[in-house]
Amino acid sequence: MTEYAVSRNPTSGEILARYPMQSADELEQTLIRSAQGFNQWRATPVKQRLQVLSQLAAQLRQRQDELARMVTLEMGKPIAQARGEVLKCADLCDWYAANGAAMLAPQATQVADQQAWQEFRPLGTILAVMPWNFPFWQVLRGAVSILLAGNAYLLKHAPNVMGCAYLLHDLFAATDIPNGTFEIINVNNDGVSAAINDDRVAAVAVTGSVRAGAAIAAQAGAVLKKTVLELGGADPFIVLADADLDEAVKAAVIGRFQNSGQVCMAAKRFIIEAPVAAEFEARFVAAVQALRIGDPLDEANYIGPMARFDLRDELDGQVQKTLQEGARLVLGGEKLAGEGNYYAPTILADVSENMTAFKEELFGPVAAITVAQDARHALELANNSDFGLSATLWTADTTLADEMAAQLETGAVFINGYGASDPRVTIGGVKKSGYGRELSHYGVHEFCNIQTVWKNRR
Repeated sequence: MTEYAVSRNPTSGEILARYPMQSADELEQTLIRSAQGFNQWRATPVKQRLQVLSQLAAQLRQRQDELARMVTLEMGKPIAQARGEVLKCADLCDWYAANGAAMLAPQATQVADQQAWQEFRPLGTILAVMPWNFPFWQVLRGAVSILLAGNAYLLKHAPNVMGCAYLLHDLFAATDIPNGTFEIINVNNDGVSAAINDDRVAAVAVTGSVRAGAAIAAQAGAVLKKTVLELGGADPFIVLADADLDEAVKAAVIGRFQNSGQVCMAAKRFIIEAPVAAEFEARFVAAVQALRIGDPLDEANYIGPMARFDLRDELDGQVQKTLQEGARLVLGGEKLAGEGNYYAPTILADVSENMTAFKEELFGPVAAITVAQDARHALELANNSDFGLSATLWTADTTLADEMAAQLETGAVFINGYGASDPRVTIGGVKKSGYGRELSHYGVHEFCNIQTVWKNRR
């Protein structure tokens, strides 16, 4: 019986398309094309690779409305945010096109009486297992640097956004990249395992859940293949008593409720110093109540449906369990009636360290507020997590902010701002948020053979 990846509109529940999964023979043909593409691409001069990135950026801008609409239809992202995602991808391509050559330039040094230098060689075909919440950005923020380095890219996208996956394939097909260099596999878990174990796959990148990342890393490790993992987070958003509450609340709303709360590197645990806890809560509630929720194709709506119906059920279970554990419901806390997969914007207060909403990642429009006694206590609360993707800190004391940032166990810290990603700096986590880095020159070098060449001057 043929298996299908099903694309379903979360606004209506309507099935948009069914994509048949590849057979073992079809996977083999894809791997053959990928290997052939890699052999051509690795021999392509860096200057020409940069031109492909510029061509890709142009395609993204030209087709932005079409691409954004597919994102909105498949996973419910409000259309203005979907368009912003596409344009951010174009900016990413342009930045690497302008700066990528220097990242791959040989690095020379002198060792005794010998000349030595380091070269950045591609590894081969990189398998990327990607999520649905940013169907273009999550793929391209890794793919662009992987391809720049001369590798081939093999995308296993989330089943519910296969329309976006095939549009990505179309975008690359409109550039001068060799056939097979960017390929898609539509397979089940057995197919992923087969690809990992295939000698033509050199390494694996995963963005997803802890469970998926651990399983894939174990398989890759068994055959001695490198992995880079970004596995989500329960990011703390710390507000100290001297913070600018107006700006902190604005950042809190964006940091928690953009993309309907379905963001890995986003504010999730709001840790507020006691003297301003009540005022922050009141302002936060008022700001969230003002957000418009509804049809994501309507430009005026900020919150759309959650991407998958099963994940809404899971989120509601976490909320209800946290309430049973003693938290206070301030706002929302329920699935919205009707055919769409909407969850009411929710704020939970009086959340303690032993509660579900504190310990687990809430991947949806739900915020959890915990009160800290002072800055030291806030730091302890922030680090009391299995995750370590990012943290946000609001305070007027810049010296204290620097001291706390040095002690926060996260891959990124945002001081008096909110979570963002930019190609000039890395993204990645520690603890159960994963390991390795994407973006900047570090993302390029993650999937390189950094080869040292020695030449005896005598």
